Amino acid sequence: MDTSFAKDADYIGWMRQYAAEWKRVLRYSGSIFCFCSTSMSAQLQVMFSDYFHVLSEITWTKPNESGYDGWKQKMHKASMRQWYPYSEKILFMENTAEGSLHSSYFAASLAAWRREAGMSIRQLASITGEYGNVNHGGAIANWEAGRSIPGREQYGRLKAALEGAGVADMPEYEDIIRPFNVSKDVEFTDVWTFENVRPHKGKHPAEKPVPLLEHAIQATTYPGDIVLDCFAGSGSAGVAAASLGRKCVMMELDPDWCAYARDALAVAKDMQG
Repeated sequence: MDTSFAKDADYIGWMRQYAAEWKRVLRYSGSIFCFCSTSMSAQLQVMFSDYFHVLSEITWTKPNESGYDGWKQKMHKASMRQWYPYSEKILFMENTAEGSLHSSYFAASLAAWRREAGMSIRQLASITGEYGNVNHGGAIANWEAGRSIPGREQYGRLKAALEGAGVADMPEYEDIIRPFNVSKDVEFTDVWTFENVRPHKGKHPAEKPVPLLEHAIQATTYPGDIVLDCFAGSGSAGVAAASLGRKCVMMELDPDWCAYARDALAVAKDMQG
């Protein structure tokens, strides 16, 4: 996409319009993944930092299917003037509170709620049973610093304590805690290895592998959540969302790819029963 613009600044300005709209519609428990080339990731990070907290720059290494070399082996090495682009960057971001772009929305909200309740960190930690032996602020201090997040039961005790002290209209867990579900059995580092989509007749030029998108969606959404894909192409994000019991809103300008994505999503939904 970035090669369609005469100047880098034009592309960044165009993406800034998306960033502003993503900021407007993204829930505080939501996440953003932005795929980009290695040559543009730095400029995009600077721009996105005006709106979001950039948590990770993921490197997606794209090995080819076994038995298929792809372009990598066919390149005329002697004519190359830079390292072969065998990876793609994925910027992973979260929403932030106004004026707190380097901390999670929950962290900023918790501090505000605690002050409204007239409690110190140590008092709230004691009431909720999150008191630390060394760090007397316990988990409360870590949550307000954005170093960690409470589990569902912990948030329930926190909500009960603060509402009991007069804080009104505290959100439910799913509406404020950004999910992040990984384990030792999945890609949990910022280096992801998923096979590229092998070229085939009718392949979208920027098609992403469904397993990669399933991994991203599974880790950062709750069942029933809505996934927004502003550049739907072949509809892979919709297919991945449907396979995981999530909803998906897809946007695409090309009517042929709209039809392709619609058919792919229909097949995915049929497979889910």
